[in-house]
Amino acid sequence: MDSSSGRDVESHEPVRNVVLVVLDTARASSVDLSATTDRPRTRSGPPEELPTPTLNRLAADGTAFEHAVATAPWTLPSHASMFTGLYPSEHGTHGDHTYLDPTLRTLPEAFSDAGFRTIGVSNNTWITEEFGFDQGFDDLRKGWQYLQSEADMGAVVRGEDIREKLEATRNRLFDGNPVVNAANILYSEVFKPSGDDGADRSTSWIANWLESRRGDRPFFLFCNFIEPHVEYDPPRAYAERFLPDGASYEEATAIRQDPRAFDCEDYEITEREFDMLRGLYRAELAYVDRQVGRLRNALEDAGEWDDTLFVVCGDHGEHIGEHGFFGHQYNLYDTLIHVPLVLHGGPFTDGGRRDDLVQLLDLPATLLETVDVDDPQLREQWSSRSMHPAARDPPREAVFAEYVAPQPSIDRLEARFGEVPDRVREFDRRLRAVRTAEYKYVRGDDGFERLHDVVDDPFERTDLAANEPERVRSLRGRLENRFEPLESAGSNEAIDMRDGTKERLADLGYL
Repeated sequence: MDSSSGRDVESHEPVRNVVLVVLDTARASSVDLSATTDRPRTRSGPPEELPTPTLNRLAADGTAFEHAVATAPWTLPSHASMFTGLYPSEHGTHGDHTYLDPTLRTLPEAFSDAGFRTIGVSNNTWITEEFGFDQGFDDLRKGWQYLQSEADMGAVVRGEDIREKLEATRNRLFDGNPVVNAANILYSEVFKPSGDDGADRSTSWIANWLESRRGDRPFFLFCNFIEPHVEYDPPRAYAERFLPDGASYEEATAIRQDPRAFDCEDYEITEREFDMLRGLYRAELAYVDRQVGRLRNALEDAGEWDDTLFVVCGDHGEHIGEHGFFGHQYNLYDTLIHVPLVLHGGPFTDGGRRDDLVQLLDLPATLLETVDVDDPQLREQWSSRSMHPAARDPPREAVFAEYVAPQPSIDRLEARFGEVPDRVREFDRRLRAVRTAEYKYVRGDDGFERLHDVVDDPFERTDLAANEPERVRSLRGRLENRFEPLESAGSNEAIDMRDGTKERLADLGYL
C-alpha cells in the first residue's frame, strides 16, 4: 500500500514505456505543484497565473514529490547522475572533466539491452554525443537543429544584424554539408517559432516518430527542453501574461542577461529588472509546459499514454536575484538543487503527494523497477534508491549534492574580465551539501560552512553554523561517511570542444 494515499499499488497494470522529460533549469520555487488550475479569486484581485497548468494536472493525477533534490546545480553533472545513478564525485563528470566515462553503465544502455527502443532529443549542448551522452541511445538528436549535423549554425542566429548574420553564414556554411547547414539556417531565421529554443521542433519530431514507428517494442524516450535557461526570451504572448504591472515586453527583453558578467560586477541589475526577469522566466516555464501537454497528446494519439510511465523533472534550479546571484553556479542553495518532480503512470497514477526526501539519481532504480527490468551491472554501480510505492529500498534520511569544480573556472573569468571581485574569487572551491527534513549543511574544501534550518528558514537566509556546533559536527560526519575527503579534487580533463559548441555554451552562460 502507498502510505500517502492508502491505495493498493498492485491494482495498476504495469507500464511498457518510459518517457523522461527534463525541463532544463526549472526550480521548485517557481513551480507550485500543490496549486490547482482553477485558483479562486482573492479580495486583493485575481490570482497569480500558474505557469505550469499541464504539470499541475499531471501532479494531481499522478504522484508529485515535494522534496526532490538534484545532485548538482548545473546540467552536465546532474544529467550524468540521472543516467548513471551516481553522485558527481562518483561518475566524475563535472566542470573539470566534461565527458561521461564510457566505462560507466547508463540507464539508456539498460533499457536498450532489455529490448527497448531508446530515443533521445536534447536541446542542451552538454547532453550530446560530444560529451558522451549518446551511450545506449539508438538515436540521440540535437533538438534545435532542423536537420541533424555536427556543425552548429548558432553563430548565424546570434548575429545582431544582417551584416553579422551574413558574415557568420560565410564562415560556417561549408563547415560540413553546406546543404544541411543552409537548411538549418533557413529554419532558425525564417521558420522557427518566435521565442522557441528547440522545444516546438523537438515535440513535433517526437509526435511524428510516435505516429510512424513500426513494431511493438517498448520504448525509452528522453527529452530535454531548454527554454527556461538563460537567455529568457519567451514568445511575446507568454511574456505579457507574467510581466509585473507597468513593464513592457520591449523593456523586459532589453535587460542584459549575462550571469557571469553580473557575478563579476561588470554591470548591475536593479530589483525591478529582476522582477521583470522573473516574469520572463515564468513565461518560459509556461511555454515549455505547453510542449509537455503536446507530448502527452502525442502519446494519447499513438495509443501509448496508458502504457507509459511519464516523468517530468527539472535538472537544477536558477537564481534570479536570490542571494545576490544570477544563474546557477558557485553554490548549493535550495534555489539551485530543489527541483520539481512528477511521475504519472502505473503505480504512480493517483499517487497523491509524497513528502519523503528523494534524489534525481533515484530515477534509474525507479524507472527500471516500474517496467520490471533488472540490470545487475547498473544496480551494482548505482547509489540509486527506488521511489516505487512497493520498493524495498528504505526511505532516505538525508540527501546530498555536490559542486565539484567551478564552471566556468576562475581562470576563465579572469581571462574575460581581468581582475574579478574577491566575492567571486571565493567561489574557487569544492562544495558538498547534506539535507535532512529539518536542516541543510554545506561545506567547502576551503573551510567554508553554512547551516540552515530549512523548516523555519526555507530561503536559507540565516547561517546557524556558529550557534550549533554539535549539529554541524553531526552533519559534517554524514558527509564524510558518504564521500571521500573533500581535499581530493576531481580529474582535470576537460575535452576540446568544437567552435560551435563553445559558442552555444557561451550563450547559455557556461563559458
